[in-house]
Amino acid sequence: MSGLVDALVIVAVAALVIARQMRAVRVDADRRWWLLPGILVVVALREPGLLDADHHATSGALLAAELLVGLAIGAGWAWTTRLWTEPDGTVWSKSTKASAAVWLVGIAVRVGLFALGTALGVHQGSAALMIALAATLLVRSGVLVQRARWTQGPAGSPAYGDEVSRSPRQRKERV
Repeated sequence: MSGLVDALVIVAVAALVIARQMRAVRVDADRRWWLLPGILVVVALREPGLLDADHHATSGALLAAELLVGLAIGAGWAWTTRLWTEPDGTVWSKSTKASAAVWLVGIAVRVGLFALGTALGVHQGSAALMIALAATLLVRSGVLVQRARWTQGPAGSPAYGDEVSRSPRQRKERV
């Protein structure tokens, strides 16, 4: 795949996931939440040049940093997502303002890593970004599924920044 196609795939997946999470979505612990990240990894690993041939150690360190940032964004995004249980027992989720802040900080750190790699003369392809996005989605989905399984009762599972004592009638985020 060309770099332009890779960039379009990354932007399309990120836009789809972010837009979907900014509205209320039912959390289904039984669905294949790991499938999209798996596809992204397979597509990324098919690309040649994951590591720069002239700077193996530096490009490996940048890739590791990119993966760590991806994992941190996924965990932060999952823990700042509001969950609640409807009377029929279904669990719903919706990202919060804190979730958006996690994404913005993560994007800023990724831009900084790219700038650092450019300053060091390391060739950086889109495969590393695609693998980091896959790590973000995998961790976020896994944590949300686990939180959904833990969620019991009408109050739901609070997100970071939520008031802990909510009445049972306040299950859903006020819009």
